[in-house]
Amino acid sequence: MEKKNILILCGGNSCRSQMAEGFFKFYACREANIYSAGLETKGIHPQAVAVMAEEGIDLRGHSCNHVDDYKDVNFDYVITVCDIDERCPVFPERVQQFHYNFPDPVSVTGTDEEVAEAFRQVRDEIKTFAQNFVATHIPC
Repeated sequence: MEKKNILILCGGNSCRSQMAEGFFKFYACREANIYSAGLETKGIHPQAVAVMAEEGIDLRGHSCNHVDDYKDVNFDYVITVCDIDERCPVFPERVQQFHYNFPDPVSVTGTDEEVAEAFRQVRDEIKTFAQNFVATHIPC
């Protein structure tokens, strides 16, 4: 069976889509090609790197990509992980699109620990989403 191509799309490809890419790569057992991108590129947020390291997933080698970087990839699934529906590019009809609006931990203010906790909460939501999606759509 041919590997599925999955794009995880977000506004800036700095946090939620990066965490999702990490979890999808972990859970998909190398049975899918996982990409993440944004409508803009803001650089990977250091707190996203830190909380994913707590889960044993290293994002330090990830790149921040623009959705146009993948215009020649035929995706099977496109998953948006933030509220970008009105700005989302149009994909061919055969592409199955999924949407889950995870909270934006970058917008949280407070102490360093409060911000870190916000990132952990979103990370854990994304982890559960990735586990369930892969179990349903990617045979390992």
